[in-house]
Amino acid sequence: MKHLIIFAHPNQQSFNRALVERIVQASHEMNVETIVRDLYTLNFNPILSWDELGACQAGIVPEEVKFEQNLIKAADLITLVYPLWWMGFPAILKGYLDRVLSYGFAYQTENGCSVGLLSDKKMQHFITMGNNLERYQSLNFDKALQTCLVDGLFNFCGITDIQHDIFGDIHLLNESGYLNILNRATQKTQENLTALLAKEDKA
Repeated sequence: MKHLIIFAHPNQQSFNRALVERIVQASHEMNVETIVRDLYTLNFNPILSWDELGACQAGIVPEEVKFEQNLIKAADLITLVYPLWWMGFPAILKGYLDRVLSYGFAYQTENGCSVGLLSDKKMQHFITMGNNLERYQSLNFDKALQTCLVDGLFNFCGITDIQHDIFGDIHLLNESGYLNILNRATQKTQENLTALLAKEDKA
């Protein structure tokens, strides 16, 4: 059983970092092999060049991208932890996905249609934002984010077993509010890993 956590926040003292630490702790307590890819610490290059795009179409993948692809390929559970910035991923995470979810790895064309290749993965997103979640819900922004940012992107790659949580007012919470979010993330992680371990035992 392998758990891959992809984390994107430039502040190592951020609440997102605390989320990652709690998720790692929950995973380790269940004796699950866990790998964290901290994109800012790694200084991951998010720029997909025209040359790289063309090469990927021909099956030629840079070594640093192939390394990330192998981690995803080996993972049973993939967790993304990131802040919502301008209705989307932080640029470094968007670039990571642009480069890593390449043709031939995440999807391919069959009979003129795109087919996702990562259907055996389970995924969870923990998303923080400074705005008020209820306000976003009243404007249906939360549904738009789910349709495009979460399900739309990863369904295209074949991943349909996806859960996501959006935590709002992240800069306004008191200690109890932060603790509640940490506990929710811990519980979700435990539930998803428990389901995967049970499935593994039956196999």
